[in-house]
Amino acid sequence: MTSQTITAAGTWKLGDRTVNRIGFGAMRLAQRGEALVGAAVPRDRGQAVDVLRRAVDLGVNHIDTAAFYFSPLRSANELINRALAPYPEDLVIVTKVGPGRDPSGEWLPHARPDQLRGQVEENLRQLGRDHLDVVNLRIVGTDSVAERFGALAELRQAGLIRHLGLSNVRPHHLAEARAIAPVVCVQNMYGIGVQPGQDEFLRTCGEQDVAFVPFYSIAGTGRQAGAGGDESSAVLEVARAHGASAAQVRLAWTLRQGPHVLAIPGTGDPQHLAANVAAGALCLSPADLARLDCAHHGRGPTDGPGPGGGVRATGAGTAS
Repeated sequence: MTSQTITAAGTWKLGDRTVNRIGFGAMRLAQRGEALVGAAVPRDRGQAVDVLRRAVDLGVNHIDTAAFYFSPLRSANELINRALAPYPEDLVIVTKVGPGRDPSGEWLPHARPDQLRGQVEENLRQLGRDHLDVVNLRIVGTDSVAERFGALAELRQAGLIRHLGLSNVRPHHLAEARAIAPVVCVQNMYGIGVQPGQDEFLRTCGEQDVAFVPFYSIAGTGRQAGAGGDESSAVLEVARAHGASAAQVRLAWTLRQGPHVLAIPGTGDPQHLAANVAAGALCLSPADLARLDCAHHGRGPTDGPGPGGGVRATGAGTAS
């Protein structure tokens, strides 16, 4: 596989930064097994560094991370710094603020507006940067984001942040944030059979030229523990027909939901990394997509159309 493989899925612009639509999520990088738990087993540092460097070699130029992605002895941000600094000019590192964990790995209350600058500065320190390419405000619940997003908008004006995004949000949060400052991406949980109610929000983002960046598009309800042993029969049948893995089919379907949809699969395994990148070149037929859409909406293959499919790209294409 060469770096040209990744270009098959096209590109998108996060503000003024162009990224390939298959990126890399760093959540699984700091440990083996389940992420975001205090007793996680640290991953071998050399392996983590090798995976990051191999990702860039394959053409990945969009890395998603956070200061709270860590295990005992390992921090995703510091692994990124060690592996990739001095950073390639085209590399876009996206981080998120809002949640935090104490040194033992226990979750802290979400940051108040006056605490967000400290979280931004910690990401800057760990990554060895003088500014952050994109910062997502991650929230829990339905309350207003105006005060917290406004605090990040001030840091953007101060030059610490280049672009802003949102994570784990509802449509009204996007409208609220866009009234304060430009939003380049929305990062929500989404995949085949995972929150099909997000379909309309995905379309709304596309209409507003906002990237939609699903997380757990492979793991699904397994979340930070990773994909479980059970898999949809539709996914398995399409995978067999293409000589592909279920994970590759899930990624390929996700990318076909619209040219503004970006994938950020994460792994600490070099072989899984290569397979994830190769998924961008997997061509699903109309019949494949119809079958997977039925699985996404929990319908049988003859149940007929249902509400709200995604905005599907007409080809691999490039959007910019």
